[in-house]
Amino acid sequence: MDAPTADFAAPSSQELAAAALDDVPVLTERLLAAIFTDNPEWTDYAPVPRADLREACGRYLSRVLEVLGGQVPGPDGDDVAAEIGRHRAEQGVPLEVMLRTFRLGGRIVWEALVERASARGVGPDAVIEAATAMWTVVDGLSSTLSTSYRSTELEQLRRDDQRRHALVEDLLGGRAQDDAFRRRAAEQLDLPLAGSYLVVVAAHGADGRAALRGPQTALGAGGIRSVWQARADTLVGVIALEQRAPATVLERLRPLTRGRAGASPAVAGLAQVGLAHQLALTALGTVPDTAVELVSLPDRLPEALLVASPELRRRLVQDTLGPVLARPPKERDMLLATLTAWLAAECSAGDAAHRLYCHRNTVLNRLQRISALVGRPLTGRRAYVELSLALSALDPPEPVTP
Repeated sequence: MDAPTADFAAPSSQELAAAALDDVPVLTERLLAAIFTDNPEWTDYAPVPRADLREACGRYLSRVLEVLGGQVPGPDGDDVAAEIGRHRAEQGVPLEVMLRTFRLGGRIVWEALVERASARGVGPDAVIEAATAMWTVVDGLSSTLSTSYRSTELEQLRRDDQRRHALVEDLLGGRAQDDAFRRRAAEQLDLPLAGSYLVVVAAHGADGRAALRGPQTALGAGGIRSVWQARADTLVGVIALEQRAPATVLERLRPLTRGRAGASPAVAGLAQVGLAHQLALTALGTVPDTAVELVSLPDRLPEALLVASPELRRRLVQDTLGPVLARPPKERDMLLATLTAWLAAECSAGDAAHRLYCHRNTVLNRLQRISALVGRPLTGRRAYVELSLALSALDPPEPVTP
C-alpha cells in the first residue's frame, strides 16, 4: 500500500491527528457511550464481551488517527479494519452495526480534531481540510471492514455447507443408529428426532439436471420439513412426514418430476433413514431410463424384487420370454404388447382386443403363437406370475397398432 500523500492530509491535519492520539483512551469511552445511547435499537453487540468491544474501539480510533497523521499506510486494505471485520463476522455481529460504529467513531474523531484545532488556534480552512481527509479515511476503513466481513461470511457458509453435507451423508449411510449422532443430526438439520420419514432419490438426466425441480421449496410451502443432498448422479431428499401420509407428500412432488425418481416406504425415525435410502434407490431402479415418473417402492414390489437380483432377473426373462424376444423386432413387439394387454385385462381376450383396437380372435391367435414359442400354456397362477414378472423386467414395449 502507498503511504498517504500531501494532498491526502495536509501537514496541519497530520499534526492535529498526531496530537489527538494521546486522547484515544478518552475517545474510546466516548465511542462506547455513543454506541449504546445513540439509537440503541440499532445495536446488536450481545455476542461481544465488553472488554473485546472496548479494545477494538480503541484500535479503530487509533488507526483512523494514525492513517490521518501519515504514520501508517492506508486506509484501503488496512489490517486493523480487516481483522475487526473478520472477528465480528465470526461472532455474528451484523455488518450494519459495524458500519454504524465506524461512522460514530468518525464523529468522535472529528470532534476531537475540532477541540485540538480550537486549542491551537488553527484556522477554519485547515479544519475543513482535516474533516475531508478524516472522512476519506473512515470511508476507506469501512470499505476494508465490509470486504473482510463478507469474505469471512462466505467462508463460514462454505464450512457450514461442508459440515451439513457430511452430516447428511452419514445420515444416509445409516450412522443415525447411534443415539448421539441422531440427536446432533436432528438439531443441526432442523428435523424431528421421532416420527416417520420418507426418502426420495431423483436421478440426474443427461443434461445434469435432477429429476425433481425445486422439491425443498415446494414442500416447505406446505410446512413439510426436508433436507436435500446433491450427489454425483442423484438428488436425495430426507422428508419428515410428521403425521402426514406418504401419498400426500408424493402428490406434492409429482408435478415437479422431469425424469426418474423413486421413494421409499415410510420408516420410523431418523435411525432408519439409511435403510429408507437403500429402499428408495431400489425403487428408482425399477423406473425405465426413458421414463418421467416418481414411483413409490410399495407400488413396485415385484419390480423391486427383480432389481434386487440382476442375475435372477436375467434368467427369469430368458427362461420365460426368451423365444419371443428372439423373434424379429416387429413380431416381437406385437407379441409382447398383446401379452401385456391380456395380462392387464385379467386374461380377458375381449378386453385385450378393445385395448389393442383389434378383433378378439386376433388376440387369441397371438396368444397361441406365444404359447407355441415358449412351449407351455399361458394360463394358470404360476404362468400368470412368471409372465407378469418377466414383462416387468423389460422396458414397457411401445404400443403396437395392428
